Amino acid sequence: MADDTLAEFGHDPWWVIGLKTLLIFLVLVLLTLFNIWWERRVVARMQHRIGPNVNGPFGLLQSLADGVKLALKEDIVPTAADRVVFVLAPIISATAAFVTFAVIPFGPVVNFFGVETPLQLTDMPVAVLFVMAIASVGIYGIVLGGWSSGSTYSLLGGLRSSAQMISYEVAMGLALVAVFLYAGSMSTSEIVAAQKDLWFGLILVPSFVIYVIAMIGETNRAPFDLPEAEGELVGGFHTEYSSLKFALFFLAEYINMATVSALATTLFLGGWRAPFWIDQIWPGANEGYWPVLWFFGKLLFFIFFFIWLRGTLPRLRYDQFMAFGWKRLIPVSLVWIVAVATIRAVSLEGGIDRRYLLIGIGILAVLFLVLFFVGDRGEEPTAVEPPAPTGGFPVPPMPAGGAVRGAAKPLTFESRTPMTEPAAATRGAGEEI
Repeated sequence: MADDTLAEFGHDPWWVIGLKTLLIFLVLVLLTLFNIWWERRVVARMQHRIGPNVNGPFGLLQSLADGVKLALKEDIVPTAADRVVFVLAPIISATAAFVTFAVIPFGPVVNFFGVETPLQLTDMPVAVLFVMAIASVGIYGIVLGGWSSGSTYSLLGGLRSSAQMISYEVAMGLALVAVFLYAGSMSTSEIVAAQKDLWFGLILVPSFVIYVIAMIGETNRAPFDLPEAEGELVGGFHTEYSSLKFALFFLAEYINMATVSALATTLFLGGWRAPFWIDQIWPGANEGYWPVLWFFGKLLFFIFFFIWLRGTLPRLRYDQFMAFGWKRLIPVSLVWIVAVATIRAVSLEGGIDRRYLLIGIGILAVLFLVLFFVGDRGEEPTAVEPPAPTGGFPVPPMPAGGAVRGAAKPLTFESRTPMTEPAAATRGAGEEI
């Protein structure tokens, strides 16, 4: 089956490849404009505001107006910036974000202007690793953007962002190993084909949960948007950017949201296959161009999840967030991989009773919950005795008779005789009475 699936690629005429590439580019740009409008409307609804409602019907053209505004703004390059790297950084991030969609399957084989071709630009035996590799290249754009700006805030934001994305890429990659073990392949089209009967998100719940947490940290989105913490770093790695270069960073962020959502849909929710087993009632649900609708429906579900978290949860502290990734997600992922590999080997060889297998899965699930929610207490800080009151700094003197209890004493003011009118008239206009 794997050979047959991959054999469908590499035979398209040049004009079909060019048209597919153009369509993917247009879809991503339009999806970004829609996602920005949708985020502003949803967050406004959660905060009892109206949101964009002027430009176009329901404010749908607001994102386009913002894009035109950014294009017409003055393009400022700081004096201390490395000009070449400063310009290349957003281009690297945006280009890497677009390239990752080359291996995402949007649907099955269809009749595309008279040519039988899959609704996917290309595929390869290591397509998921290709996505992870290109996403890693996108980190360079953020690091270089923060370093080349010549600003301390930008440098700190770039370092935070790179450390965060690398840390959570490790957990994300480990969460995908269980999918590879069950699918027997790293090809995106073959992983979708392996979920014909049951989605991996239902049988690999820990991997799914770890991936969802990691993809939010990977994209620097709230509540994990610590590289862009306004109260600490002004704007993070893109503090010094303006005009189209800032727009490219903004575009890369929203396309990366769509990329990780599309990857989650492909690996855990059956890809372009119809949800809720609609194909059991309607056989044509997974044929033709209908699967494109199912795919984008699942993708927009994840986008809504991103928006929902942003409008609900407060920002975490940076050290707590990094400790959670290294001390919780990665160890749990490693334990889960060993468990899945053992279960998969036993299931294929048939050397153990299924009841014992289910009991072992239940014990592992309990261990996962303990590892997730029970933190390390660490050493209790030793109590430091305060210095004896001396009547000066830093400990003020205690009032006579001990601490005052009850309500505060009422304030009393000295009574003054009212000033006569001639005397008041002699004061200047700007003096206080």
